[in-house]
Amino acid sequence: MPARQALQLLRELPAPSDQRIGLRVRAEAERRIRQGHPWLYAEAIRKQSREGQPGDLAVIYDRRDRFLAVGLYDPHSPIRVRILQRHCPSPIDRAWFEARLVEATRLREPLRTSSTTGYRLVHGENDGLPGVVVDRYDDTLVLQLYTAAWVAHLRELVEALSAVWPETRLLLRLSRATHATLRRSHHLEDGMVLAGPPLQGPVLFCENGLTFEAHPIHGQKTGFFLDQRDNRAKVGTLTQRAVVLDVFAYTGGFSVYAAHGGAREVVSVDASRPALEAARRNMARNRHHASVRAAAHDLVAGDAFDVLAQLKRARRQFNVVILDPPAFANSRADVPQALLAYGRLTRLGLGVLRPGGTLIISSCSGQVGEKPFFAAVHHAATQAKRPLRELARTAHPLDHPVRFAEGAYLKCLFARAPST
Repeated sequence: MPARQALQLLRELPAPSDQRIGLRVRAEAERRIRQGHPWLYAEAIRKQSREGQPGDLAVIYDRRDRFLAVGLYDPHSPIRVRILQRHCPSPIDRAWFEARLVEATRLREPLRTSSTTGYRLVHGENDGLPGVVVDRYDDTLVLQLYTAAWVAHLRELVEALSAVWPETRLLLRLSRATHATLRRSHHLEDGMVLAGPPLQGPVLFCENGLTFEAHPIHGQKTGFFLDQRDNRAKVGTLTQRAVVLDVFAYTGGFSVYAAHGGAREVVSVDASRPALEAARRNMARNRHHASVRAAAHDLVAGDAFDVLAQLKRARRQFNVVILDPPAFANSRADVPQALLAYGRLTRLGLGVLRPGGTLIISSCSGQVGEKPFFAAVHHAATQAKRPLRELARTAHPLDHPVRFAEGAYLKCLFARAPST
């Protein structure tokens, strides 16, 4: 759909009701909201003035009937209200959205003045815009919605984005939970261009002076895993003359950094052949760096666990092993199995790691806590009789701030295996 038609579609979207929904909540919910938590769950509501539609504004009052917060109402979600403003009332309009975007942009000023043109502009709840992610890939912005409550405010949000980031292409991505509903009810399509020229193929961006391609429409997330930028850079400091194994390589982010850091050989492993082809292209795009040009690069398509076992049987060993799996736990019920999977992955990684080598393993599962994750990795290493010496624990980068407990999901361990 051309951008002009998309703008017309935005104009036709239903506006939120002028009548606010009044809510009284339980004492524990009131306490959490005062402390900055961005969600109000349905079961925490003890009194409601009326029913509402997705995107209506709900005003939450405290036990003394004073204003506590206002947020986006969604009758179809267990997160019934996503908090926008707390403590003092304010109109929720384009000016309000623009102020939040300016504040988020100011936080990322060090990135704007660097050699990096790919990073997260809005990190949802953690930037005061719950249920919204905006990622930048050079002159392309990708706006992803995680709740239908934003549809009624989408036009004003897009106008605010265009004011803060003019002369950029803007793409819309819809989460699985919202895609079918919004396509049917509002004719919104996942991947549609809301502003700027049509997208022809991948977009190119720079990260710490290296060039990568992203696929904002068909790639995972918004096209690239921007949250691992700092960890990729750290890997690049550990690979001089090394033979490196990059497992769950996706489009080769860690692989390119390893080669740029001086690795003699890099092996990229992923289950997706198209992702590996993108990894090949990303490596080729950086061949003007002598270190990248000098590194041998092999691609292996297959299940990570199976490939690691095969490499061990073949007696292959590596100086650096990088394990960056997808989320193993999407709910609390998944956590025990996820911890077992991290343990198994650790043992398999150590099985191909040379004495004195470096193991890097990360978790992007928000349901898995930091302490259980690191404990599972160390327990598995001890079981394998290769106890690890920690070099560093890392978490979220600058553009993925954490403002509440559930917002923390990324953790990564850099560790050294015994030399004998």
